[in-house]
Amino acid sequence: MLSLISAAHAAAPAAQPSEPGSLLGFLPLVLIVIVFYFLLIRPQMKRQKEMRNMLAALARGDEVIAAGIAGRVEDIGEHFVTVEVAPNVQIKVQKGAISQVLPKGTLKSS
Repeated sequence: MLSLISAAHAAAPAAQPSEPGSLLGFLPLVLIVIVFYFLLIRPQMKRQKEMRNMLAALARGDEVIAAGIAGRVEDIGEHFVTVEVAPNVQIKVQKGAISQVLPKGTLKSS
């Protein structure tokens, strides 16, 4: 048993990685995270914020495109919006289905 312990003490300790070298190993990972943030995450957050603002500013009479269907907003609920797509034809769509608010008069000109 003593020979094993003395053999373990006699073994040279493993070389410790130097501090600057270990930090340089993380540099590519940090750069990738920064690139992902500026190219993917930040633009997506900006689009989501614009979409929330557009839905919050939605008012009766606005002309919208909801799920590919163009119409005029007749009623706004908490989760659903009633859209008139033709005279006396109204459909209910989820607020999230509204993709665009059109300029006033767009539906009459087409």
